[in-house]
Amino acid sequence: QLVYLDAVIKETLRLHPVAPLLLPHVPSETTIIGGYTIPKGCRVFINAWAMQRDLELWDDPLRFQPERFLATDINYRDNNFRYLPFGSGRRMCVGISMAKKMAALLVGSLVHSFEWRLSEETKLNLEDKFGLVLKKTKSLVAIPIARLPNLEQYK
Repeated sequence: QLVYLDAVIKETLRLHPVAPLLLPHVPSETTIIGGYTIPKGCRVFINAWAMQRDLELWDDPLRFQPERFLATDINYRDNNFRYLPFGSGRRMCVGISMAKKMAALLVGSLVHSFEWRLSEETKLNLEDKFGLVLKKTKSLVAIPIARLPNLEQYK
């Protein structure tokens, strides 16, 4: 149980969801939500990126703070509409279990095996390039420094 690692992954997906717009929904009848009329048959996209950065839903939403997930029971499968990195309900991502395990294995291995530094000329830029999938505006170039003395251990 790597609780803090899980919190780091949750916070990363909150701030930088892979798919900022969830799959479209089409209401079967005209509906009014929050004072807005959504006509029957209208295609509606949910902006998870905006919801997960909403000041009304999160304290200091633009700050990377994994600790916010240590004190709460927010998880991927709840119908908690402020946290939707994998969607919700029947249209939730079917690969959620595999994605969680793969992310934990990857991030855990990289943090365990290497110390990370930016090159001297690299400025940290966390701006997103919004599209069908979320990318960084400028790619991050980080330098891994092996933690283990014997490089054979990395094979």
